[in-house]
Amino acid sequence: MNVEKQLFGKTPEGKEVFKFTLKSHSGMEVDIITYGAIITALRIPDKKNEPGDVVLGFDTLEEYLGDHPYFGAMVGRVCNRVAKSRFELEGKIFKITANEGANQLHGGAKGFDKQVWTAYSHKTPDEISLVLNYESADGEEGYPGALLVEVEYALNDNNELIISSRAKTDKATHVNLTNHSYFNLNNCEGNIHQHELMIDADRITELDKESIPTGSILPVESTPYDFRLSTPIGERISRVEPGYDINYVLAMETRELTRVAAVSDPVSGRSMEVLTTLPGIQLYTSNHVNGIRGKGGKVYEKHCALCLETQHFPDSPNQSTFPSTVLLPGEEYSAHTIYRFSR
Repeated sequence: MNVEKQLFGKTPEGKEVFKFTLKSHSGMEVDIITYGAIITALRIPDKKNEPGDVVLGFDTLEEYLGDHPYFGAMVGRVCNRVAKSRFELEGKIFKITANEGANQLHGGAKGFDKQVWTAYSHKTPDEISLVLNYESADGEEGYPGALLVEVEYALNDNNELIISSRAKTDKATHVNLTNHSYFNLNNCEGNIHQHELMIDADRITELDKESIPTGSILPVESTPYDFRLSTPIGERISRVEPGYDINYVLAMETRELTRVAAVSDPVSGRSMEVLTTLPGIQLYTSNHVNGIRGKGGKVYEKHCALCLETQHFPDSPNQSTFPSTVLLPGEEYSAHTIYRFSR
């Protein structure tokens, strides 16, 4: 196993952005840049042992600096949506940056996905990893507390991409981090309608017309959202136009690492399992990806990939019945997710 480092470009402010490539003995490779802690490529052998890239992204830093739907990024300080861009914490109202109408999405106008992280690689006999750090200032995007964030991406010879997130704060704040990779197991060709998906969850968080949770938890039984048995994604997607974008309430009594989802592609023979310690997982089927030119000149269209974002529930800062995202001084936020591949 080894790691390679090269300059990927510079931000308009002159900050250098580096790309790290991690390689395992089993032929799995991941490219990560220090801008946004973004996974830019993930190469996995298929059933013919031919490597292929299974995540959407771009070839250049300039494209990542432009407008795009969070391809491969670590998003925070609070991922997903916060209603009315506000919350109450310890008796005080905090107003955070609105960037989706009146609401906040994925951390605001300049969330963690738009920051330059520091990074160093680490190697053991069993795995190789890249550790990225970012210090979010007190008041950044409206959030209280200086937050120290660490994200570690690790590869091993079990064809696993392990994402471990940790954070500490000096004031009470909210933290909800996720990686926003878009997966298409068929070398990012065509759509994902034939991908077969299983999500081990019997409930979802109900949404209002602005995609904000109402606070109600609904059963998936007898609905298009029922993926408890492996089902082609395209089989019922027309019944939830423009596509899936929903948080599943995972069937976990504890926060132990648990297998919660699996997806397979019959063409390439690749399969991916998702394990996590987090209580929710967002299924998103690239509903608003429309004509984006990506790596190698490929044009990404609607339903070209799916996201399986492990997370706390959307709008948790305003929903007292949801698992809490409050982080207090002296505590540590800790979350682990594994994307395990096979063929």
